[in-house]
Amino acid sequence: QVQLKESGGGLVQAGGSLTLSCEASGRNFDRYSVAWFRQAPSYRAYLATINGLGTFYADSVKGRFTMSRDNSKNMIYLQMNKLKPEDTAVYYCAAVEKSYSGSEASGYPYWGQGTQVTVSL
Repeated sequence: QVQLKESGGGLVQAGGSLTLSCEASGRNFDRYSVAWFRQAPSYRAYLATINGLGTFYADSVKGRFTMSRDNSKNMIYLQMNKLKPEDTAVYYCAAVEKSYSGSEASGYPYWGQGTQVTVSL
């Protein structure tokens, strides 16, 4: 089992950048597929997944967001560039202990508590 904790959210102007971090506790973290989602008031959106097969992105963030991981530190990152007001949301990392690249939230049993990102004009 793994526990996840996001950090790095905050207020940023449109066009700016922000890097989110997700710290995982637990063993064998390298076995986990990890995803980023974001929750706006009316919907939850899939952003990206990283696992042993590679890194996969939703079309909505491809080219602007970059996901990476450092298994030696049990850390996952989401570098977000060219931020837009519509990127405002609570951002979550989620994990599953298998090779999985799906975009369904139900495929990830472990979730962090989220970090708020607000993009102003």
